[in-house]
Amino acid sequence: MCRSIKTLRPPFTEDVTEDDVRAAALQFVRKISGFRAPAKHNAEAFDRAVEEITRVSEELLSALEVRGSR
Repeated sequence: MCRSIKTLRPPFTEDVTEDDVRAAALQFVRKISGFRAPAKHNAEAFDRAVEEITRVSEELLSALEVRGSR
């Protein structure tokens, strides 16, 4: 898996920004697509994947309940 993707939930990270989540989504899409930057004809699909993964990642992080946290 991508070693540069950091855990974005407490207690590992307290203040997660939208930029943090988007950066992780971008790294994930780069890894699974094999493209650092897609060709022009693939850019729309690549960008759409980053946006969707960002969105569902934010939903996941907001729905998680971490035991022992307040």
